[in-house]
Amino acid sequence: MENYAGFWLRVVAYIIDAIIMTVVQFALAAILGVNLMDPEASAGGGSSILLNVVSIVIAVAYFAGLESSSWQATVGKKALGLVVTDIDGNRIGIGRAIGRYFGKILSALILLIGFIMVAFTERKQGLHDMLAGTLVVKGQPGMTGTDPNVFS
Repeated sequence: MENYAGFWLRVVAYIIDAIIMTVVQFALAAILGVNLMDPEASAGGGSSILLNVVSIVIAVAYFAGLESSSWQATVGKKALGLVVTDIDGNRIGIGRAIGRYFGKILSALILLIGFIMVAFTERKQGLHDMLAGTLVVKGQPGMTGTDPNVFS
């Protein structure tokens, strides 16, 4: 039995994370006075640019920070019992987590093919996982590659 997190499980985890990030973005927009429901009204304004920059910084901090933390997962992944590890099953560092985050941009830019790869690769890796040398597995934080329950 494989312990890798498959495509649809990861999609559900991402939807949970996207909801969280959307709530945060709406709160930031309210604080900055940006009307997200009418982008043309604030397009090109300083507040809109600031919102974009702050949103990127928060997204990197959220995804990379949580995936490299002792949780080894975002809130969405944690809710579904998933963890992000390196190829050997160890916790990843912040640098690798940031690389993985920006690798997701590349995965998205090529018509989402980098994400779709999860459904077809042996270890359920997307392009961003391959670039960063990571895996998403079902399990608890702190599992290592030498633990027989990691990749059974």
